[in-house]
Amino acid sequence: MTEQNTSRGILLMAIVTFIFAMQDGISRHLAETYNVYMALMVRFWFFAGFVLVVAARAPGGLRRATRSAHPWLQVFRSVVLIVEVIVMVQSFVYLGLVESHAVFACYPLLVAALSGPVLGERVGWRRLVAIGIGFVGVLIILEPGFGVFSPYALIPLAAALLFALYSLLTRYVGRKDPTSVSFFYTGVVGAAVVTAVGLPYWMPMTPGDWGWMAVLCCTASVGHYLLIKAYEIAEASAIQPFAYLQLVWASALGLAVFDETLEANVVIGGAIVVSAGLFTLWRARLRSIGKA
Repeated sequence: MTEQNTSRGILLMAIVTFIFAMQDGISRHLAETYNVYMALMVRFWFFAGFVLVVAARAPGGLRRATRSAHPWLQVFRSVVLIVEVIVMVQSFVYLGLVESHAVFACYPLLVAALSGPVLGERVGWRRLVAIGIGFVGVLIILEPGFGVFSPYALIPLAAALLFALYSLLTRYVGRKDPTSVSFFYTGVVGAAVVTAVGLPYWMPMTPGDWGWMAVLCCTASVGHYLLIKAYEIAEASAIQPFAYLQLVWASALGLAVFDETLEANVVIGGAIVVSAGLFTLWRARLRSIGKA
């Protein structure tokens, strides 16, 4: 992989994190006014349409996109993702963008912790220590021993656990299924599941909010496309650390638009979580090149 391609991959990842952070802000706005199931249903309708168009134009067409070595695992993985999205959007409503993303940033640590039992990978003592330190950061953010602990604080932690499971399952099915197949199942199965849940909650939207919904749908497709391109032109281990930029963008949006506050415990805990996550990614990169 050339330096030029890696640089382009980093740039694309930075753009993707900005797009996803803006999506989180729009999702929070819509979820505060409309039922979260309905809003996600419309979003996944558009996403499923985008996936179908991409699959139809790819070599082998729709027939190839549906051919999986693990069809039921692909379905389960897609269900896990849609549940994670629903949980995370609820977290934005109850806790805001800043605290939600600060806690959610621990998901790479959960991936590292679960990669042993789920994928059979070896997790060394250094990564185990980093995982433990990272969860100390999560506890600092949640402050379970100070004042009245809110159960809402556990919502982004549940979302992080679900996304970690989704990531591990994606890596597992990726051993035999190409990215195009996983992408197809994510869009189509996600749309089917959220439609079954969301249709009873349909409610009219104002023209202005339909505009926001259109922006949300379009940016979702663009964001996922750019993410795929980033992983195509650069090694995942080289660009994955820059995914933490989403915490920066989302926090800035929460402070500027939604009048959220940046508490000292969130800053300290978030810094610990991100540092531990970056260390685990660095150790994973060393293992991939045979230096650890």
